[in-house]
Amino acid sequence: MSDKSSSRTSFDRRAFMAGAAGSALIPMTARAVAQDANAPVAQDPSLPVEVTLHVNGKDRRLSIDARTTVLDALREHLKLTGSKKGCDHGQCGACTVLIDDRRVVSCLTLALAAEGQEITTIEGLATDDRLHPMQQAFVDNDAFQCGYCTPGQIMSAVACVKEGHAGSEADIREYMSGNICRCAAYPNIVAAVMQAAPEITKG
Repeated sequence: MSDKSSSRTSFDRRAFMAGAAGSALIPMTARAVAQDANAPVAQDPSLPVEVTLHVNGKDRRLSIDARTTVLDALREHLKLTGSKKGCDHGQCGACTVLIDDRRVVSCLTLALAAEGQEITTIEGLATDDRLHPMQQAFVDNDAFQCGYCTPGQIMSAVACVKEGHAGSEADIREYMSGNICRCAAYPNIVAAVMQAAPEITKG
């Protein structure tokens, strides 16, 4: 009776389970180490990368942090400060530029993603000494007060017309709603878009 008891107690179930689990994990761990050794080393995103941006009709070659946005590339590297940094969360529209004639919030768009595309900023609208029709309409209708949001408003308004959303005041309000004017110059902005639309669509 005592022999049977001792034989039963000599088997340590917990030790057996721990050993079995450990032996099962060894090949898995070995495979993971082998995979990691063969995996490509991730590049440090803070290291500069070369990029060519086509801005307002010209190629501009830059060496930038891979995480640089279009807005920071324009303002900090190209000194094109017309596009404004407002909320920096893509919610106010002050940084709006056109990329391949599509309006985008440049604070949320990586510069690397815009390579090979045409970027148009507020500085690229005028022709020589002649204002773009939308710029002139904003002046004629006093469609700004402090002026901070105005570059983004104008760029968005140009796109709004080209997209075919400027047929009525209601449409303009709807499709310009992503651009905030904290001075509340909205009626004048709508009037400016209405004025410029026929000339832009004609051209």
